Amino acid sequence: MAIIIKPIVTEKMTAAGEKFNRYGFQVERTANKVEIKKAVEEMYNVQVVDVNTLIVAPKTKQRYTKSGLLRGAKQAYKKAIVTLKEGETIDFYSNI
Repeated sequence: MAIIIKPIVTEKMTAAGEKFNRYGFQVERTANKVEIKKAVEEMYNVQVVDVNTLIVAPKTKQRYTKSGLLRGAKQAYKKAIVTLKEGETIDFYSNI
């Protein structure tokens, strides 16, 4: 089971990476901070100083169709914000 599902590459997270050396990842719901730290250090060969986690609430969605109004929700997920040691970075665009 992979703990890290995918990195979060948004405008806000990219700015936090450049300014505060913090990077975001979507992770498994059952993963704890110690497992996330170990997975990031092994995958990207960096030293992690701090890990913050949060569960992102599902967003409700609705659309109008011929048969009426369809309602649903996006799935909730767990997000991890990882702070790296000073001077280390992660380059998500290196293998494009």
